[in-house]
Amino acid sequence: MDMQNMTALAYLVAAVLFVLALRGLSSPETSRAGNMMGMLGMAIAVGTTILSPEITSYGWIIGSVVVGGAVGLLIASRIAMTAMPQLVAAFHSLVGLAAVLVAGAAYANPASFDLLDAAGRIFVASRVEMSLGAMIGAITFSGSVIAFAKLQGLVSGKPVVFAGQHWLNALLGVAALGLVAYFCVDQSPWVFWSLVALAFVLGFLLIIPIGGADMPVVVSMLNSYSGWAAAGIGFTLHNSALIITGALVGSSGAILSYIMCKGMNRSFFNVILGGFGGDSSAAGAGGAEEDRPVKQGSAEDAAFIMKNAGSVIIVPGYGMAVAQAQHALREMGDELKKAGVKVSYAIHPVAGRMPGHMNVLLAEANVSYDEVFELEDINSEFQQADVAFVIGANDVTNPAAKSDPTSPIYGMPILEVEKAKTVLFVKRGMASGYAGVQNELFFRDNTMMLFGDAKKMVESVLRSLD
Repeated sequence: MDMQNMTALAYLVAAVLFVLALRGLSSPETSRAGNMMGMLGMAIAVGTTILSPEITSYGWIIGSVVVGGAVGLLIASRIAMTAMPQLVAAFHSLVGLAAVLVAGAAYANPASFDLLDAAGRIFVASRVEMSLGAMIGAITFSGSVIAFAKLQGLVSGKPVVFAGQHWLNALLGVAALGLVAYFCVDQSPWVFWSLVALAFVLGFLLIIPIGGADMPVVVSMLNSYSGWAAAGIGFTLHNSALIITGALVGSSGAILSYIMCKGMNRSFFNVILGGFGGDSSAAGAGGAEEDRPVKQGSAEDAAFIMKNAGSVIIVPGYGMAVAQAQHALREMGDELKKAGVKVSYAIHPVAGRMPGHMNVLLAEANVSYDEVFELEDINSEFQQADVAFVIGANDVTNPAAKSDPTSPIYGMPILEVEKAKTVLFVKRGMASGYAGVQNELFFRDNTMMLFGDAKKMVESVLRSLD
């Protein structure tokens, strides 16, 4: 078997492993095996590429692998789970930037990539591929940088909107596609680099009007963009592994974005046009409601109520992630089960700031997969539950999503915790959620607020149970 066929076979094996990785990552029970398959597939793909006879110098490659590996190892060892959403956004930006740099290298030296026709011009098909890859990559890069800055708190998570914003974005989008078309006719440098610059600006303008509550969708959407950028560059490089990998990432990211939008009862275009949770009047109204009386309890009260309950449904949210309370929460659940209480965990599809955020945290704390349920599987159980223990899940439990047509979150499916006999709500204070609206649940007769740091409160409840 010659080298070309061996390379094609190795890339095929890597592609199969990537598909199996995605299948494994679809369930917490198989996620570790899926992750290992993905790592093995990437190792095969990278190793096969490095061993290609077309590579004549390994200095830069080895240096880059060492530096990149060291940085990745350092980040992986230090990153907190609460920072995972912004880390994912940052990594997406690097994929986009890599696509732009590879497209730029191919444009600057097309002969090295076998992209020239008999007349010495870049093939039209190659121009389409590199221009689309560069455009999507540039949009991914600048959009991901803004997403990172919002999630990290470097800039406000509120939507940034101005008059004529959508028309400007539409105009820039049409202009970018026009430059792609013109690049097929004229391969002058000004055309290519103008396209790249325009795409950078477009990515920035696309993300700034998107509010914090839509960030889970933005993360999965940028994941999709990074995949399509990689696929476009794969065509330019004639690299089947890159094409397949990019297509898998792009399509899976698009599907996940659709699932996230469905979880919020919003259309994809509604998210892209931005502003979810950005209604200042709504936020102001939420602030005014903070003066209304609420029923406040202690850890001892919560422990007494739950220990005498028949069933408790725990609803984790971003507040749990910030406080790193998942381990204490699992211990609390174990103590309740020892007392004969049925314990379940309810997960909203957009709880936290990235898809699957809560699932990962609970898995990290060794919560049994059999006790964790998605919204559609557990919502009907709340009316039979004695206690709903909500820990930082604000917007996804807000009854206003069902009852108030003027609310920015109206129409979003929620966990119907208000139907439980008693709702125990762990929260630092009465501030509104990430969508900028007050939670009507705080003021219900069956709700008891447990104010304080989530981890300390759960630990106090645990001591009271002991």
